[in-house]
Amino acid sequence: MASFFKTDDGKWRAQVSIGGRRKSKRGFATKREATAWAYELEREAKESLSSDIPDRPFRDALERYRDTVSIKKRGQKFEIRRIDRWLGNGQDSADPLCFIGLSDLQSKHFAEWRDRRLQEVAVGTVLREWTVLSSICNTCAKEWGWLKANPMTNVKRPKEPESRTRRLLPGEFEQLMVATQYDIDIPPESKSERIGAAIVFAIETAMRAGEICGITWEDVNLERRTVHLPKTKNGNPRTVPLSTTAVKVLQQLQTLEDCQRKAFNLKSDSLDVNFRKIRNKCLIDDLHFHDLRREALTRLAKKVDVLNLAKISGHTDLRILQKVYYAPDMGDIALMLD
Repeated sequence: MASFFKTDDGKWRAQVSIGGRRKSKRGFATKREATAWAYELEREAKESLSSDIPDRPFRDALERYRDTVSIKKRGQKFEIRRIDRWLGNGQDSADPLCFIGLSDLQSKHFAEWRDRRLQEVAVGTVLREWTVLSSICNTCAKEWGWLKANPMTNVKRPKEPESRTRRLLPGEFEQLMVATQYDIDIPPESKSERIGAAIVFAIETAMRAGEICGITWEDVNLERRTVHLPKTKNGNPRTVPLSTTAVKVLQQLQTLEDCQRKAFNLKSDSLDVNFRKIRNKCLIDDLHFHDLRREALTRLAKKVDVLNLAKISGHTDLRILQKVYYAPDMGDIALMLD
């Protein structure tokens, strides 16, 4: 039986009794982390002498993975949200996968899950969820001994959707600037103006929404015209060069009191939601904030070679850069041939 105590420094200590001996550990930032540690010790004690698949439902695998693996990931918020949805910790009921015993789990169950989800959400969403489920099954098989093998390896993965090619159409940038009331010569004090500044900055730098929102002044060097990104989507830090326009955006933000720590003082969720509202207000169809990254890279491709373009964007696979993000106008390419 495990016990948990909050220490004087605000952290948590866990204590668990195994085989008549007590084990204790302190310094956990949250009770969930302390619970996960105690749960792991108890599980190992119960199953260390057994090579058989435990008599547990798949729900237990989802919970254990969420509490011991997901919490260590940079994208933990989104992964935990997905797992909680499968567990029924929200408005939706638990997925049927939760109630299947680990010893009974077969490829057909994941094929049924795939077909179910394809009726409910887009293929891209199913593929992202597929990655999480497959990782859970791999961990069960390779590390925990809860499965003999990953049953998803025998299930046909949905076909990747066609890559987006959406770029700004003539007049759309001007519409967005009017809607946000952003003027690059004036400090953007309102949230709407701040969204406008982020739009311009994204087009000038090819940075993602989360990267833009995470910029701190410590990472900005206006003399060298660079911004350093210590944490990126693929885990590799990179330094992004800044155009004259991008520098001007930052210089205006630097004068604002509420932007003294984070340059834009925006959260990525808020940026995305407000961008969609502004887009809809302009009656612009099917434009995502992330499409501005494609717009930026296509423009930058006219100025730098492909290797420098990959350095700016952070792509390690040039095929993805070419297939997904670089969308040139063949009419423009034709003019370059003369």
